[in-house]
Amino acid sequence: MADVTFDFTNLIEVEGGLEQRDISETRPRLEEAAKRLLGDSPGFMRLPKTSEYAEASAALAEEIRASGATDFIHIGIGGSALGPMAVHKALRHPYYNLISERPGPRMHFAENVDPTTLSAILDVSEPGGTWVNVVTKSGSTAETMANFLVVRGRLAEALGDFGYQERTIATTDPEEGFLKQIADREDLKVLPVPKDVGGRFSVLTPVGLLPAAVSGLDVDAMLAGARQCVEEVEERGAEHPAIVGAAMHYLMDTARGRNVRVMMAYSDALERLAAWFVQLWAESLGKDGKGSTPHGAVGTTDQHSQVQLYMEGPHDKVVEIIEVENHGRDLEIPKAYSDLEGVGYLGGHSIAELLNVECDATREALTEAGRPNSTIKLGEINEENLGYVFQALEIQTAISGSLYGVDAFDQPGVEAGKEITYKRMGR
Repeated sequence: MADVTFDFTNLIEVEGGLEQRDISETRPRLEEAAKRLLGDSPGFMRLPKTSEYAEASAALAEEIRASGATDFIHIGIGGSALGPMAVHKALRHPYYNLISERPGPRMHFAENVDPTTLSAILDVSEPGGTWVNVVTKSGSTAETMANFLVVRGRLAEALGDFGYQERTIATTDPEEGFLKQIADREDLKVLPVPKDVGGRFSVLTPVGLLPAAVSGLDVDAMLAGARQCVEEVEERGAEHPAIVGAAMHYLMDTARGRNVRVMMAYSDALERLAAWFVQLWAESLGKDGKGSTPHGAVGTTDQHSQVQLYMEGPHDKVVEIIEVENHGRDLEIPKAYSDLEGVGYLGGHSIAELLNVECDATREALTEAGRPNSTIKLGEINEENLGYVFQALEIQTAISGSLYGVDAFDQPGVEAGKEITYKRMGR
């Protein structure tokens, strides 16, 4: 069972927070949005109850590991990369590629179209043992296809055309698109991205499941956590905290003018989860002059760079703390320098204790300063809890789209830049 809780107390009880009448007035619209979501059952809501994608991803991952693969290059951008990177960062050793007893090949994410980064990936990858997974639904994403063409060229040079083809996966639309045409032409392995699931909602499709399985993670457990969330929403409807949270953050923006939503994770492992959420929220809701601005932060690091702004800057922010109760590993702080009061007091405590105390202290300080904040608490960081959080935040985003009156599943604002790029690059 996933162990994830949501606490919105400090959005209401804090000075200048929401009032009960705000919530009551929004209640009918929230209930209608929840009813519509469950009735329409968009693709991302059906994923946790679908086993075929996990089975296909796990089977191919096993083939990759059994082949003696040394390196796995995942090529994608935006939703095709942020979800997989969030999973890997959260659940794998921070120095996974350097440890000798890792459960799978080295993992590389070619996300940005940056020649320095891509060159570095090629520097450390062994062509004879490299598999590549190119992820784009359309097959025309300029950055992804450019990176793919470079990696393809390097592998074809080292392995030959047939060797390259045997180690290349196209994760794409199963029926159409330029990448599907390439896959058919060169007989590449294909994993499907469902037609009714957009990139930023695709972490529980093969987009996120394959790289997770390649590194030895339990993708069934991720889906089980997400499925628990869906079933709870089906049972509780507008009472579920994921849906209640949509109303809370919508009202913080529209009724209180707090249009910056800071997701501050008190765990280095969840830093990429915040980056994944920033895209999900921004690209889904930023339309027609509406939506709030998401921002990622890490505790305690950003207590020393950003919290001053949150505490005494403009009254335009809501801070959402992600707290981890059990960090899995811990280190005792040795007793030393007992004669120095600014240092000696730390001895006998632990690093995890200090991190959690600072998390609670930030929450308390924000509240005392009249700065609204909420908390998402994970019992620990594992596959089930991460799957639950992914699903809950996707549901919250979709419901928020209904409240704002925008389509949470399109992204017209990014098309203009694409067209200019295509033209200047000669398409």
